[in-house]
Amino acid sequence: MALLLLRGEPIGEVDAVLFDKDGTLSISEPMLHALATARVTHGLKLLGERHGPLHARQGSRARDLLEQAYGLRGQGIDPAGTTAVACREHNLISTATALTQVGLGWPEALELSQEVFTVTDHLHGQGSASPPGASPGLHGLVQRLAGAGLRCAVISNDDQAGIEAFLLSQGMRPHFQASWSAEHTPRKPDPAAVLGLCEALGVEPDRCALIGDANSDLRMARSAGVGVVLGYLAGWSSPPPLDPSFPQLSHWAELDARQGEVITP
Repeated sequence: MALLLLRGEPIGEVDAVLFDKDGTLSISEPMLHALATARVTHGLKLLGERHGPLHARQGSRARDLLEQAYGLRGQGIDPAGTTAVACREHNLISTATALTQVGLGWPEALELSQEVFTVTDHLHGQGSASPPGASPGLHGLVQRLAGAGLRCAVISNDDQAGIEAFLLSQGMRPHFQASWSAEHTPRKPDPAAVLGLCEALGVEPDRCALIGDANSDLRMARSAGVGVVLGYLAGWSSPPPLDPSFPQLSHWAELDARQGEVITP
């Protein structure tokens, strides 16, 4: 048990901290921007090769729809968009849906989308040209949490290999005792995902903190009965539009933990 403090003020007694990955543990925006841009480029290329007349009429609209679907904003990514928040499967569905809006049938749109993803999947994760790094101050926070005897875990819509690769690349794998990925059932933002992760850790939800960069994460945690729910703002070039009813932080230096301390009534 440890007392968690936000900017020096006690916010709860916890046994574990659950972290979202992209945009919270990791600065993933450059990688995700490159991935989304490549998906748009390859999508338009395949549309032109396979459906030339349709591309000639609707190519510009297809580009706009795909960019909107992925949340592309200039050199940044919408922190609440599908590329930032959703799993690969949901991004695939949003791609196919965008393509149906320019005139493709669903089977053709889905087949084209699957090929686009196959061609661009190598741009995701630690193998990309812009692999995600740790958010500023994260290593210090993880050390502080470990020193206070707290367990840590990841809850993410990335796959398990992506989670493991990130933790290993940052030398933080020994400090994380469990994870819940897109391969688990159910996936986040189902509150049952939190309950499953808590069970794997051997802790009660009300004895946990969860930190995420999306309202879906925060509301999921609240619904699951998590004791401390915090929004993280600093993982994107544009701060995510988080529900103000949740406490928020902009740097890991704002968070601390003290072993064995309790809040006096």
